[in-house]
Amino acid sequence: MSRLDAVVVGAGPNGLAAAVTLARAGLSVHVIEAAETIGGGARTAELTLPGFRHDVCSAVHPLGILSPFFRELDLGIPWIDPPAALAHPFDDGHAALLFRDLDRTAARFGESAPEDEAMWRAMFEPYLDDPHGFFAEVLAPIRVPRSPLRMARFGMTALMPATWAATRWFRGDARALFASCAAHAILPLDHYGTASFGMVLGLAAHAAGWPIAPGGSDAIVNALVRILKEHGVTFETGRRVRSLADVPDSRAVLLDVMPRHLADIAGDALPARYKAALRRFRHGPGIFKIDWALDGPIPWTSPDCRLAATVHVGGRYEEIVASEAGLESGRHAEKPFVLVAQQSLFDASRAPAGKHTGWAYCHVPNGSTVDMTAAIEQQIERFAPGFRDLVLARKTWSTADVEAYNASYVGGDIGGGANALLQVLARPVVRWNGYTTPNPRLFLCSSATPPGGGVHGMCGWSAAKAVLRALGQAA
Repeated sequence: MSRLDAVVVGAGPNGLAAAVTLARAGLSVHVIEAAETIGGGARTAELTLPGFRHDVCSAVHPLGILSPFFRELDLGIPWIDPPAALAHPFDDGHAALLFRDLDRTAARFGESAPEDEAMWRAMFEPYLDDPHGFFAEVLAPIRVPRSPLRMARFGMTALMPATWAATRWFRGDARALFASCAAHAILPLDHYGTASFGMVLGLAAHAAGWPIAPGGSDAIVNALVRILKEHGVTFETGRRVRSLADVPDSRAVLLDVMPRHLADIAGDALPARYKAALRRFRHGPGIFKIDWALDGPIPWTSPDCRLAATVHVGGRYEEIVASEAGLESGRHAEKPFVLVAQQSLFDASRAPAGKHTGWAYCHVPNGSTVDMTAAIEQQIERFAPGFRDLVLARKTWSTADVEAYNASYVGGDIGGGANALLQVLARPVVRWNGYTTPNPRLFLCSSATPPGGGVHGMCGWSAAKAVLRALGQAA
């Protein structure tokens, strides 16, 4: 094989995004993946029974549809947008709903607390005049913003703890729903910066909804692979790269791996001090996940929960805060906050006729060995009596199972590292360009780089731009 321009190690969404960007710029690219199939966090498989298609990791894609990389590329995916982005049930039988329509959402929140109608508008409306410009800033590497006043306004709340933001802004149902969105940070909600997750996911809902991909999240990967093949990119699967000796000769190597794995693979090709900094990179809490084959749709007490593909099961604000509080101290919640996806309600291809799939996880301490099956199912049963009677089969995932599936999910951490504020500002180490390394041939393109976890391809896209600049080509 003649010398390649670039080799990408790891074929998750970010690795594929990097490969697409380089190939479209005219470079020769080869992709190596340790697993037998390409996709990383965007695979879909029959995990329980024949005909039941489950999203293995990512399921709902609010940032996928808003990603500047995906928008520029135009994947050609006919996204499925449920009537509501999110449902959040309560014990009295009603549910809060997050609609794409800001006014409709705010008015509904005003029913539980009149002041929340105006406050919800005040939090989100200022950014919706140019949502794509806003998300281009949020999903980009940290730099001087193009719209400094807008981003300064955003930062005044986003950099605060979610507990502060939720109690300062809201009084009724909006407080619990905002906290549940902020809990996607997978951190205790009194940590600085967690409010940003509530704001970004709320804005995503109003800007574009929380869509699902038809047939499964692997539709995203299939679209990327199609484009790569059109540009002559070659692939290897089932081959784990353990050192640079395993990588074909190339001008650049991009690694869609975690920092500690970069240190291991690079060996003496990186300075000891830099490798030590990579090994200090902190991983966040993990997840315990369940996939279900169901005999019917989840029987929510509130019919409004059937309007959304995503349901946040956690009850009142105080319960959600308590659930997330022990994540860093090793405690497991008796009533965990559970993220549920019910894609088959809106995509009949996910299950045989008359049947349905269920997808859910809760947050647990990193490396947890506790089986959370009973706790998760009890929480769903609480808001959907009779749920357990519908379970035909289940597939459970401990933190060890999650890491065995994808080595980048260290200790069950699906977010590409802890979302602690200082680490978010310097991912993966303190360095002006986190995608580069002291070795001009080696680049990092995983979710450990800005902007972090999620199926948006932005880490790979930005890393590829750094490669193009290093090779003297237009980025």
